[in-house]
Amino acid sequence: MNILQKITAHKHLEVAQRKSARPVADLEKSSYFERDVLSLRLHLLRPDKSGIITEFKRHSPSKGDINTDATVKEVTMGYANAGASGLSVLTDEQFFKGKNADLTAAREVNNIPVLRKDFIVDEYQIIEAKAIGADAILLIAECLEKAEVARLARFAKSLGLEILMEVHSERQLDKITTDLDIIGVNNRNLETFEVSIDTSLALFDKIPSEFVRISESGISNVEAILTLKAAGFQGFLIGEHFMQDKNPAEKARKFIAEIAARSSVSEKV
Repeated sequence: MNILQKITAHKHLEVAQRKSARPVADLEKSSYFERDVLSLRLHLLRPDKSGIITEFKRHSPSKGDINTDATVKEVTMGYANAGASGLSVLTDEQFFKGKNADLTAAREVNNIPVLRKDFIVDEYQIIEAKAIGADAILLIAECLEKAEVARLARFAKSLGLEILMEVHSERQLDKITTDLDIIGVNNRNLETFEVSIDTSLALFDKIPSEFVRISESGISNVEAILTLKAAGFQGFLIGEHFMQDKNPAEKARKFIAEIAARSSVSEKV
């Protein structure tokens, strides 16, 4: 059993406990249930933005503690000011030391889309995402059957949320459904934890062009972004590269500024 399978098994138990602790009717009373969500898809396509989804991430199963001193409001506001197109906030507690309150805190102080980064296996979690202020949810193809992806995506759409589906291999592209908005290629091998943007480059042309296509994980230099952009990718999710720094927002600002400068030079040439 790999780490994703362990997380998914635990998530089913966790959701059952959450359902008992806080019923759907209570979640639906949240003030965030009435707000119009911000479109992550459209923000990724905006020419005045970087196309980067910056992530708030304290811990991971493979790396251990990444940055336990960072505060979600300070970091995410810094990310937004640096030019991020969207924010990704880990809400899984058991394996990533995240919490729902982190996403709500980010929502309170930012006016760009917020993605709930978690392991969605049940409609309850989607209602929960809406209640805590998320604009979009993540569906991980590796965790779900094709029919489950379709059902969960359709339900998220009924609540006005956008959906990013993450794939790790070509065979998972068969799970694409029309209700999705964004397809992300995770460059991390879940068995070896090795990362390579070659995974994204190999899958790009196989993803239908009606979806926004993004690359995720293992992106740590501007050259990788420029290579992925040249291939046609419209967005990039970056977490650990920024969060490992004592000042994640400043590192993101410099990174995004360098991309803009080098892209400008390339266009002139």
